[in-house]
Amino acid sequence: MKKTYVLLLILLLVSSVSSVSAKIIKHTIKNGETLYVIAHANHTTIEEVRKANGLKKGERLKLGRVLKVPKNTYFPNKNNKKISSKIIKHKIKNGETLYSIAHANHTTIEEVRKANGLKKGERLKLGRVLKVPKNTYFPNKKKNTKKFTKKASKKLHKKFVLFDTKTKKTKLKLKKYTKAKKKRSRGFSLSDIFSIGRSSRLKGKHIISLAKTKLGRRYVWGATGVRNTFDCSGFTKYVYSKNGIKLPRRAIAQSKYGKYISRKNLKKGDLIFFDTSRRHKGYVNHVGIYIGNGKFIHASSAKKKVVITRLQNFYAKRYRGARRPS
Repeated sequence: MKKTYVLLLILLLVSSVSSVSAKIIKHTIKNGETLYVIAHANHTTIEEVRKANGLKKGERLKLGRVLKVPKNTYFPNKNNKKISSKIIKHKIKNGETLYSIAHANHTTIEEVRKANGLKKGERLKLGRVLKVPKNTYFPNKKKNTKKFTKKASKKLHKKFVLFDTKTKKTKLKLKKYTKAKKKRSRGFSLSDIFSIGRSSRLKGKHIISLAKTKLGRRYVWGATGVRNTFDCSGFTKYVYSKNGIKLPRRAIAQSKYGKYISRKNLKKGDLIFFDTSRRHKGYVNHVGIYIGNGKFIHASSAKKKVVITRLQNFYAKRYRGARRPS
């Protein structure tokens, strides 16, 4: 009987040690951070972070929000097996990024960069053939996180705004009140409605304030912020990414991203697009950020730096529309 009792104690100790290894930490979202950055820094996956916090795809991350992050749940296959080291060839298509290519082939951005000798911020050209390591990313799917998700779901009742990137609509998730369950089903208050407008205005202010810190920085074709140099679409991509919004790389792709905005309804932080070609070819090849009062900030190839320009004369004639990413 004593031996069986001792064995039971040993089993309990082993299970407690394994539960400790599945450590969950609290992380406060900082400026410029994305789910990928947070997950990568803590050796976990985006899916694990989403599950732990009840996040949906396309949901916007707010600065200062505290996330629960499972730590050390990502175990890549370090054995040099023939199956894991399989490399395929992939031709870059319109709108694709290193993240989308890596994700589709179950690998990481770093693996793709190493295989092709790519540098950070290097521009991807349409039609280029990349070597892509396949199936080198193996998240740990065996861990039982059901207990945690049940506990987490009880605590995740804070009020926040959700942005659905597929439908381009704004949804509102309300705080759950235990004392007023009957009233909760009847909708939301006026203060909740006005919070949506405030959040969009604050977003525009953050975008413009960051963009203005780059005034005078040098224009370099193909640059996306490396050594504080930019081209037009690299500048908008950099500014928006620092505010939690991932834009396509090229200006023409950015002109199809987000909600279409008419010129009379322009607001601070909107993207505005132009055709600056000599022969008016009709397609978008330049982008800037509207800052209000008929002005916009952009990385100008003519001025060779980031400048503020009035939306008139040359640019008024070359104007090709506006978008509001969310």
